[in-house]
Amino acid sequence: MTTAEKVAYLKGLTEGYGIDPAAKEGKILSTILEILEDLALDVEDLEDEVAELEEGLDAVSEDLADVEDEVYGDLDDLDDEYGDEDEDDGPLFYETECPVCGEIISLDEDAIENPNIKCPACGASLHLTDEEEENDGE
Repeated sequence: MTTAEKVAYLKGLTEGYGIDPAAKEGKILSTILEILEDLALDVEDLEDEVAELEEGLDAVSEDLADVEDEVYGDLDDLDDEYGDEDEDDGPLFYETECPVCGEIISLDEDAIENPNIKCPACGASLHLTDEEEENDGE
Protein backbone atom coordinates (compact mmCIF):
# COMPACT_ATOMS: atom_id res chain seq x y z
CA MET A 1 0.00 0.00 0.00
CA THR A 2 1.44 3.36 -1.03
CA THR A 3 1.43 6.44 1.14
CA ALA A 4 -1.33 8.02 -0.96
CA GLU A 5 -3.47 4.91 -0.53
CA LYS A 6 -2.95 4.97 3.24
CA VAL A 7 -3.99 8.62 3.40
CA ALA A 8 -7.09 7.86 1.32
CA TYR A 9 -7.94 5.00 3.70
CA LEU A 10 -7.54 7.32 6.68
CA LYS A 11 -9.77 9.88 5.00
CA GLY A 12 -12.40 7.19 4.43
CA LEU A 13 -12.23 6.21 8.10
CA THR A 14 -12.89 9.76 9.25
CA GLU A 15 -15.90 9.97 6.94
CA GLY A 16 -17.09 6.50 8.00
CA TYR A 17 -16.93 7.36 11.68
CA GLY A 18 -19.09 10.37 10.98
CA ILE A 19 -16.60 12.95 12.20
CA ASP A 20 -18.10 16.34 11.52
CA PRO A 21 -15.70 18.47 9.45
CA ALA A 22 -17.31 21.60 10.94
CA ALA A 23 -16.43 20.59 14.53
CA LYS A 24 -13.10 21.61 16.08
CA GLU A 25 -11.66 18.09 15.96
CA GLY A 26 -13.04 17.56 12.43
CA LYS A 27 -11.34 20.73 11.18
CA ILE A 28 -8.02 19.61 12.65
CA LEU A 29 -8.33 16.11 11.20
CA SER A 30 -9.36 17.32 7.74
CA THR A 31 -6.44 19.80 7.67
CA ILE A 32 -4.02 17.06 8.73
CA LEU A 33 -5.44 14.75 6.05
CA GLU A 34 -5.06 17.44 3.38
CA ILE A 35 -1.43 17.96 4.39
CA LEU A 36 -0.82 14.20 4.36
CA GLU A 37 -2.42 13.96 0.94
CA ASP A 38 -0.16 16.70 -0.43
CA LEU A 39 2.91 15.05 1.11
CA ALA A 40 1.97 11.68 -0.35
CA LEU A 41 1.62 13.20 -3.81
CA ASP A 42 4.96 15.00 -3.42
CA VAL A 43 6.63 11.74 -2.40
CA GLU A 44 5.20 9.97 -5.45
CA ASP A 45 6.46 12.77 -7.71
CA LEU A 46 9.92 12.54 -6.15
CA GLU A 47 9.99 8.77 -6.58
CA ASP A 48 9.11 9.17 -10.26
CA GLU A 49 11.83 11.80 -10.73
CA VAL A 50 14.42 9.60 -9.00
CA ALA A 51 13.50 6.71 -11.30
CA GLU A 52 13.96 8.97 -14.33
CA LEU A 53 17.31 10.18 -12.99
CA GLU A 54 18.46 6.60 -12.46
CA GLU A 55 17.57 5.73 -16.05
CA GLY A 56 19.43 8.81 -17.30
CA LEU A 57 22.44 8.03 -15.15
CA ASP A 58 22.53 4.45 -16.43
CA ALA A 59 22.45 5.74 -20.01
CA VAL A 60 25.28 8.22 -19.32
CA SER A 61 27.30 5.50 -17.60
CA GLU A 62 26.91 3.19 -20.59
CA ASP A 63 27.89 6.00 -22.96
CA LEU A 64 30.94 6.79 -20.84
CA ALA A 65 31.97 3.14 -20.90
CA ASP A 66 31.72 3.21 -24.70
CA VAL A 67 33.87 6.37 -24.84
CA GLU A 68 36.45 4.83 -22.48
CA ASP A 69 36.66 1.74 -24.66
CA GLU A 70 37.09 3.91 -27.74
CA VAL A 71 39.74 6.16 -26.17
CA TYR A 72 41.67 3.67 -24.06
CA GLY A 73 40.83 0.48 -25.90
CA ASP A 74 41.31 -2.82 -24.21
CA LEU A 75 44.18 -2.53 -21.72
CA ASP A 76 45.06 -6.19 -22.30
CA ASP A 77 45.78 -5.31 -25.93
CA LEU A 78 48.23 -2.64 -24.76
CA ASP A 79 50.05 -5.17 -22.59
CA ASP A 80 50.36 -7.51 -25.56
CA GLU A 81 51.52 -4.70 -27.85
CA TYR A 82 54.04 -3.03 -25.55
CA GLY A 83 54.84 -5.84 -23.19
CA ASP A 84 54.08 -6.04 -19.53
CA GLU A 85 55.98 -3.27 -17.75
CA ASP A 86 55.79 -5.18 -14.48
CA GLU A 87 57.93 -8.01 -15.81
CA ASP A 88 61.29 -8.49 -14.17
CA ASP A 89 64.02 -7.30 -16.54
CA GLY A 90 66.65 -9.43 -14.84
CA PRO A 91 68.69 -9.09 -11.67
CA LEU A 92 69.34 -5.70 -10.14
CA PHE A 93 72.92 -4.57 -9.81
CA TYR A 94 74.34 -2.27 -7.16
CA GLU A 95 77.60 -0.37 -7.30
CA THR A 96 79.96 0.37 -4.45
CA GLU A 97 83.51 1.58 -4.17
CA CYS A 98 86.28 -0.51 -2.67
CA PRO A 99 87.60 1.39 0.37
CA VAL A 100 91.15 0.08 -0.27
CA CYS A 101 91.80 0.56 -3.99
CA GLY A 102 88.83 2.77 -5.02
CA GLU A 103 87.65 0.30 -7.69
CA ILE A 104 83.92 0.52 -8.53
CA ILE A 105 82.37 -2.89 -7.94
CA SER A 106 79.03 -4.04 -9.36
CA LEU A 107 77.13 -6.49 -7.17
CA ASP A 108 73.87 -8.30 -7.77
CA GLU A 109 71.33 -8.95 -5.01
CA ASP A 110 72.75 -12.39 -4.22
CA ALA A 111 76.28 -11.03 -3.84
CA ILE A 112 75.13 -8.35 -1.40
CA GLU A 113 73.63 -11.00 0.87
CA ASN A 114 76.98 -12.85 0.92
CA PRO A 115 79.03 -11.83 4.01
CA ASN A 116 82.37 -12.70 2.25
CA ILE A 117 82.49 -10.12 -0.55
CA LYS A 118 85.98 -9.50 -1.92
CA CYS A 119 87.17 -6.76 -4.27
CA PRO A 120 88.06 -8.36 -7.62
CA ALA A 121 90.86 -5.81 -8.14
CA CYS A 122 92.77 -5.97 -4.85
CA GLY A 123 91.13 -8.87 -2.97
CA ALA A 124 90.19 -6.75 0.07
CA SER A 125 87.18 -7.92 2.06
CA LEU A 126 84.18 -5.66 1.81
CA HIS A 127 81.66 -5.20 4.58
CA LEU A 128 78.47 -3.43 3.48
CA THR A 129 76.23 -1.81 6.02
CA ASP A 130 72.47 -1.49 5.54
CA GLU A 131 72.94 2.22 4.71
CA GLU A 132 75.50 1.45 2.00
CA GLU A 133 73.20 -1.19 0.52
CA GLU A 134 70.33 1.34 0.36
CA ASN A 135 72.52 4.08 -1.18
CA ASP A 136 74.15 1.72 -3.67
CA GLY A 137 70.77 0.90 -5.21
CA GLU A 138 70.10 4.54 -6.11
